[in-house]
Amino acid sequence: MRKTTLLLSAVLALSTAAPAAPAGAATHGGGPGHGAGLGRQTLPAKDGWASAGTGTTGGAAAPPANVHTVTTRSQLAAALAAPGPRIIYVKGRLDSGKSCADYATGGYTLAGYLAAYDPAVWGRDAEPSGPLEEARAASAANQTAHIKLKVPSDTTIVGLPGATIRHLNLHVDNADNVIIRNIRFEDAADCFPQWDPTDGETGNWNSLYDNISVTGSTHVWVDHNTFTDGTNPDSAQPLNFGRPYQVHDGQTDITNGSDFVTVSWNEFSGHDKTMLIGSTNNPAADAGKLSVTVHHNHFSDTLQRLPRVRFGKVHVYDNYYEVPDAATFVYAIGVGVQSQIVAENNYFRLSRDVDPAGLLYDWGGTTLTARGNLLRVGGKERPIDLVGVYNAAHDPDLGADAGWTPTLHTRIDPASAVRREVSRHAGAGHLP
Repeated sequence: MRKTTLLLSAVLALSTAAPAAPAGAATHGGGPGHGAGLGRQTLPAKDGWASAGTGTTGGAAAPPANVHTVTTRSQLAAALAAPGPRIIYVKGRLDSGKSCADYATGGYTLAGYLAAYDPAVWGRDAEPSGPLEEARAASAANQTAHIKLKVPSDTTIVGLPGATIRHLNLHVDNADNVIIRNIRFEDAADCFPQWDPTDGETGNWNSLYDNISVTGSTHVWVDHNTFTDGTNPDSAQPLNFGRPYQVHDGQTDITNGSDFVTVSWNEFSGHDKTMLIGSTNNPAADAGKLSVTVHHNHFSDTLQRLPRVRFGKVHVYDNYYEVPDAATFVYAIGVGVQSQIVAENNYFRLSRDVDPAGLLYDWGGTTLTARGNLLRVGGKERPIDLVGVYNAAHDPDLGADAGWTPTLHTRIDPASAVRREVSRHAGAGHLP
C-alpha cells in the first residue's frame, strides 16, 4: 500500500548511506556512494500520465531494511522478491550469467531447426510443429525462467553511475507504482526465435523479450535510461528463409491494459521494434486504458514503433528523432486502431533520402493531432504538418483532431530547442 506523506518524510529523515559491501554481496541502507539519493526521488506532479491520480512514487517510502544494492542477477531477483516498498540500486554490470547453449534442451540446434522448417520442406501454410518445435519451445521456456524478472508494486530500480543490465528482461506485470531510472539496458536477445511462415506474405521470425515489458500495470515511470542492442544488433543477423533473423523484440513495450505511464528522457538507439503501446486490435483489455506520455526521448537510428499505438490517449512531445538511412527506416509514429495520439513539438532530423511522408504509418487508426513539429533535412529547418504531409501521399486520409487536449505536462519546450536539450540530457548518466 502507498505510504502517507508523513511516513515518507519520516523515512527520508531516518535513511542514511550504508558502507560499501564486499564484492558480490547485496547491501542494505541508503545506497552507497554518489547517486544514492536518486532512489528517494518521485515523479513530479503533472509529469505525464504516470502522475495522474495517486501519482508515481515507486519505493521512495522504503525503510532502510528494504533498500538494496545489487551487483548480480541473483541479487536483483532476490531484491525484487523481498518485502516492499523497496529501492534497488543497480551497481556495475548485471548480466544473465548464461549463454544460449545453457538454455538449449531436447536436442534443439538452429541448424536442425532451419533444416526441418525450410519452406521448401515444410511449406508456408502451417506454423512449425513436431519434435524440433517442441525442443525450441522448451529451450525458450528455460531462457524465460532465467532472464524475465518480475517487478512488483511499490518499487524503484535505479542505476548507480555506470550501471548496466544486459541479457535480462524487466517485466512490470500487474503491478502499480514502479520507477525505473538511470540504467543502460543492453541486448535482451531471444536465443530461440520462432519461425512463422504465415506471418505476412513471406513469413517472419518472432522473438519474445523486451528490455522493459509493462503488462497490466499502472503508474509506471521509465526515465533517463539508455536502450541498445550493444554488439548484437539485428542488422548483423543473417537472413534465414529470406527474412531477417530477428533476436530482439521491443525496448520498452506497454501492453495488456496498462495505464498511466510516463516514458521520459531516455535514449533509444540502433533498434528495430522500439516501443509498442497496445498489444492487439481487440478492445476487450485495452479500450479506455493505455494512457501514456512519451517526452524528451532520443530515437537514434531506430526503425519503427516510435511509438506504435493502439487505443490509448498518448502524448508524444519534445522527442528528438534522428533517421539517417531510408534503406532501413520503416516509420516513426504508428497510428493504430482507436488510437488518440497528440504529437507535439517533436524534432525530426532526416537524411536527404528519407521521405517525410513516411514519418506516420496508418495501422488502422483514423486521427492524429500534430502541432509545433519541426523538420530538418540537411542544414535546413522548417515546420512540418505531419498529418498534411502524410495525407498528400497516402489514402485514406488521417483526421487532424485526436479528440483530447493533454494537460499533464510540466514543460513543453519549443521544437527548436529539442535537439539541444535532448542530446545533452537524455539517457543514463544524465540525471541532474
